[in-house]
Amino acid sequence: MAQSQIDIAVVGAGPQALTLVTHLLQKKQTLRNRFVVLDPAGGWLRQWQQQFAAQEIAELRSPAVHHPDPNAHALRTFAEGRYHELHAPYDRPGTVLFQEFCDTVVQRWRLQDHVIPARVTRLEPISKRPSQFRLSLSTGDTLLARRVVIATGGGQPHWPTWTQQVSTIFPPERLCHASQVRLPALGSLAGETVLIVGKIFDAEPGWLGPKCLKGFHAEPDMQARWQMVQQARNGGSLTPAVMTQLRRLERRGQITFYEHCQVADAEWKGDAWNICCHNHAAHDCIAHQPIHRIWLATGTQLDIQAHPLLANVWERYPIATVNGLPVQDEHLRWPGCELFLMGPWAALRVGPVARNLFGGKLACDRIVPALTKATLSFA
Repeated sequence: MAQSQIDIAVVGAGPQALTLVTHLLQKKQTLRNRFVVLDPAGGWLRQWQQQFAAQEIAELRSPAVHHPDPNAHALRTFAEGRYHELHAPYDRPGTVLFQEFCDTVVQRWRLQDHVIPARVTRLEPISKRPSQFRLSLSTGDTLLARRVVIATGGGQPHWPTWTQQVSTIFPPERLCHASQVRLPALGSLAGETVLIVGKIFDAEPGWLGPKCLKGFHAEPDMQARWQMVQQARNGGSLTPAVMTQLRRLERRGQITFYEHCQVADAEWKGDAWNICCHNHAAHDCIAHQPIHRIWLATGTQLDIQAHPLLANVWERYPIATVNGLPVQDEHLRWPGCELFLMGPWAALRVGPVARNLFGGKLACDRIVPALTKATLSFA
């Protein structure tokens, strides 16, 4: 078993991790050989690309100015001659355009060889001053790092209560969380009725700037901030293009919206689901029709105490939480040690867009100074 030492270990190689690394190198080039990135896929944005392919997502929700490169205009410059791949509103890039742009970002910042193909199986703080962590890897190797940044998505898929009460045996592929759906592998769904339950909407554009964030950052009560995050993420909307497409399909009779309906119970009978609903408008609105598949677009549940990598950190440095979210310091650091968390875990500091591309940039504004300035180091 090999053991090596490094200054900064970044866990995850998704868009937020890439954003962190480019912003870090922009501020301090001398850190280039002092950090590693750990991801079981072994390359940048591999899981991101797999998820987009699985859902056959053709374009991003984020505007063209939101991406991993420090230069906000870099994507638009890259898209020269391909402006048809920027979609209204806000010039949202097509998936292929964005992926090819990110490839050039990796090449320009010379990051091709920075991702180690390994999963972190254990994270353990082993000293306070100077700060040090031991990371056990799926390869059997061990890494000692002075500072650690967790830049992976978080949370477990949220399954509604009624799914745990289904008493009949059913084929597993007939009741799936959206994260499990692989559209290219399904082939034709002709003749089938698919019920999509729930939709986690994104935050409105006001949260991408000072309009909403100023009031959020001025709020000292973390419980109040959590409420603001919940309200903002529940109050978003589908992109106009997607909504137009869905309404067109509705007029053709190919889909039906039940906007004030909630599934209460489901029973698998023969080759289809029998659904019972709570509906303010009409009771059991879909009980009359067979449902062949149920897809749960019900998001994820965040509970920092259940994070598989943080049990040892939690035991040594217990911190305050608000409904599963950690209360970090201003630099998104776990109080008491040199561990930083990006993505959804940073929502109490960054705001409702913490898990988005722009949230990654906002997180970097807080983390990078702490990694590059000795005066901001905990140790």
